[in-house]
Amino acid sequence: MRVRSPRSAGLLAAMVLSTAALGAGAGCGRQQAGDGPGDGGGRARGERARQVAAAWDGSRAAAAWRAGYHPMGEVVRTPRGGLHGSADEEAYRSGSFVLRGELPEDERTKGRVVRDGGRSLTRPLISAHEAFEALERSTTEPHLTVTGAKPGELSVATGRGRATVPAWLFTLKGYDAPLVRAAAVPSALPRSPVAHTSGSRGHLEHLVRISPDGRSVTVAALHGVCDDGARVEVREPSGSVVLTASVKEREDRDPGALCTKQAVRQQVTVTLRRPLGDRILLDADSGRPVPFRSRLGPTPSWS
Repeated sequence: MRVRSPRSAGLLAAMVLSTAALGAGAGCGRQQAGDGPGDGGGRARGERARQVAAAWDGSRAAAAWRAGYHPMGEVVRTPRGGLHGSADEEAYRSGSFVLRGELPEDERTKGRVVRDGGRSLTRPLISAHEAFEALERSTTEPHLTVTGAKPGELSVATGRGRATVPAWLFTLKGYDAPLVRAAAVPSALPRSPVAHTSGSRGHLEHLVRISPDGRSVTVAALHGVCDDGARVEVREPSGSVVLTASVKEREDRDPGALCTKQAVRQQVTVTLRRPLGDRILLDADSGRPVPFRSRLGPTPSWS
């Protein structure tokens, strides 16, 4: 299936795998449950969301999720003050980095991930060379020049709120502040206690961002090129937030008309009744946590 990316949605640069033409815009606001042809109707979607929430509530998977380190936000921070102009921004988006210096051979193999509140867990660390390789996807012009690195820390949004994690601080030519890349290796995703379901015409692709106050989340969802857009419903049991993707039918569409098999990627923002906090953000169709994709691609947990 071809995927169209909406120009107005301001999608992440990691979505460059999409080669189709640009399409529809982004949705916003709290999406409410409603009947929809081809998706089993609002009642069926609601029942599936309750099934997923009940399966996760008190499960081993939920305990493993909460005990682990799962990034739900960017693991790379650009230099404070921003990048210098469009050329450097293009280089960053495309992952064009060159190394003109020595990277340290750090003997650290493990480090502490410290959550807000003081609780911590120990995770394996990647080396400076591995962190650089994770950044570098190209050496074409324009590029950013790395001249060195040193160990440091980075604040990262996770499935349990914000956490301070070990990081590598890369020195960039022409910049006073470093580019920072998290060094802690994410935990493996737990196996879902509920099976994947099929039949829905909607598809929840990935998490784009969580608002700073935790009261809204933005996701990328897919819908057909002949549909009227994506719909994402939110249900909030006690220990989780369950998102259900569906599609909005075009009222003026001729049922007998032909439609090309293409998908449009659309950003949809849903508003929560209370901050997300340490509740698990779940996809009703897959029965799994909604995957996060950064501007530089998925973190190891989701790849």
